[in-house]
Amino acid sequence: MSAGALHTAAGGSDGAHPVIPISAARRAKRPQAIYGVGLWVFMGVATTLFSLFLTAYVMRMSGADAVAIEMPQQLWLSTTLLVLGSILLQSAASVASTAAQPERARLLLAAGGICAMAFVGAQAWGWWALLGRQVTPVGNPAGSFFFLLTALHALHVTGGLVGWLLAARATRSDVALAAASWRIGLCARYWHFLLLVWLALFASFTWVTPDVARIICRTA
Repeated sequence: MSAGALHTAAGGSDGAHPVIPISAARRAKRPQAIYGVGLWVFMGVATTLFSLFLTAYVMRMSGADAVAIEMPQQLWLSTTLLVLGSILLQSAASVASTAAQPERARLLLAAGGICAMAFVGAQAWGWWALLGRQVTPVGNPAGSFFFLLTALHALHVTGGLVGWLLAARATRSDVALAAASWRIGLCARYWHFLLLVWLALFASFTWVTPDVARIICRTA
């Protein structure tokens, strides 16, 4: 066996892509499986939480004192940012898994995180716009649920940013990027979840008016 082959088998590089030893790859699958299952469990719990809040929102909006609020235009910007962030992180995960374009993978990962930060900023801008219209967290059921649920969602996005930072730190070198590409995949999966939750929230705030809520709750 040539020296180059021995070097490659020992976990070196074949000149094009970083090579990970088989034993290291097997060990790496253990935390991948554990964290993957843990993320699914967390998303299941969070889905239940948001579902309960949305159910409570519909029931409360069927009350006689409920008044619909007009959604601020900033929410369309935040929705676009979350969609873009989800696409960028999925692209980063796909590129990182091949280890063929490490710099492109890092660029996509960074852009996805920036979109998430901008999403939180756009949400804060939307909150400020509602406060300027005298819509506050108290006094109106629609306003109360809006601030509560959007803040809860933003908190989950902030938690996702922590995972994004950990993934970015673990992919500083080309070899580390190939070994930890699964971390980016988990970030992308979580961002898809955040996007679906946000779309459900946005649709509920936009379309579930008091009249619609009374029909759903059969109190009309």
